[in-house]
Amino acid sequence: MSYVPRLKEKYKKEVAPALMEQFQYKTVMQVPKIVKISLNQGIGGATGDKKLVDSALNELSTIAGQKAVSTKARKAISNFKLREAMPIGARVTLRNERMYEFLDRLVTIALPRVRDFRGINDKSFDGRGNYTFGVTEHIIFPEIDIDKVSKITGMDITIVTTAKTDAESLALLKAMGLPFKKPVVSTPAPVVAAN
Repeated sequence: MSYVPRLKEKYKKEVAPALMEQFQYKTVMQVPKIVKISLNQGIGGATGDKKLVDSALNELSTIAGQKAVSTKARKAISNFKLREAMPIGARVTLRNERMYEFLDRLVTIALPRVRDFRGINDKSFDGRGNYTFGVTEHIIFPEIDIDKVSKITGMDITIVTTAKTDAESLALLKAMGLPFKKPVVSTPAPVVAAN
């Protein structure tokens, strides 16, 4: 028997049937699912120091478990000392088993390590069922050795789904375990009777 990631198993057994019931889908093929997860890291000081891009590529590859590629500048901007085709960032796209493994590590290990974490924002959907959020420090991932990090950088994480609406995507991601912020419910102040 081959290895199946925990979240993939959870999607098949719990999430898909629950979404099918919630949104009244006629077939299983209509149930939204996660297609890919893209990690993107822009390096601001890459124009001055080429080693920053190399270290970002190594760190992003370590986090994702898959080789990252460098992103290159599309056009030259002289004010930023930027030339065309100069490496300025790193990115990696995860699919299938690696995607589920990364999502599992993100939800169970990395996000709880964020300082003052109260949940991720549920307003970052793009209108087509895709969700993007940023992480300010890449050292929240346990794969990164803090002693070897030269510069702490952030990254953008985009979760691409087959959902048609943001509501379907939100229900899917909540069921998969992403910790969204709880809405703040304000309770009215008690009325004190004057004597």
